[in-house]
Amino acid sequence: MYVVELQFECFDNTTIDAVEKSINGLLDALRYNGQVLGREFPIIIGEGEFRVRLICPESDSLHPDYHSDYVKVCLQRLTDAKVLAPKVKVLGQDLNSEQTVSYQEAGQSSWQILYTTFVHSCSPLRCGDTFRPIPLYHNPPTLNGDHKSIIKWQTEWQACDEIQMAGATEAKHSTLAEISEVTSDLFRRGWDLRGRLEYLTKIPTYYYLYRIGGESVEAELERACPRCGGDWKVAQPLHDIFYFKCDDCRIVSNVSWDQLK
Repeated sequence: MYVVELQFECFDNTTIDAVEKSINGLLDALRYNGQVLGREFPIIIGEGEFRVRLICPESDSLHPDYHSDYVKVCLQRLTDAKVLAPKVKVLGQDLNSEQTVSYQEAGQSSWQILYTTFVHSCSPLRCGDTFRPIPLYHNPPTLNGDHKSIIKWQTEWQACDEIQMAGATEAKHSTLAEISEVTSDLFRRGWDLRGRLEYLTKIPTYYYLYRIGGESVEAELERACPRCGGDWKVAQPLHDIFYFKCDDCRIVSNVSWDQLK
């Protein structure tokens, strides 16, 4: 992933409110298209200019070829607010982030996974062969012209994961159920998005079902697929995470982390 700086310049008299609304609108649109990562974007105010630093999946993530229709609308709103289209400067690769799948590689995966945790800020779509993140904008829009539905699902999944990992309140039980039960609203929504991605990309797409608890490693390994009841244990763990993979239900899962300690 890459650190990128955007510089916005005013070309006529305007107001801070108009500038703030137009720049933040553009940043939200870029986020919901997967072109920038994270949720907080501090904007530095200068003399007639504004700067913001972002994390992008690739050095060319902000190329116009990747813009959604809504990003294009927000670029026009910059003009209405008397702000020029941003100058883009790639500052360099981020040392602490993962390498993403390139555009050329994105359509060559034999399978892919909708996977996230609260510590990951990268794309929630990963290549099943390499486990590297796939930028969402390399795929056709999921719903309503961009990938907002996937980003919103990811945000909610991560929030549930963080609460259940902290384990300090009674809310941990309901949040754990959301990410680990096939009957939960979050699962149903994510599993439907998984199906939409599979339809658009023509690549088998799986959903990660979180697992914790259980009685023993032996009992864990005997678990059946919670959706169809079939055998789903794999011969060797995939990416040292997934001990289970149901090709019928398109679900992958782990052996309970409690039992692997």
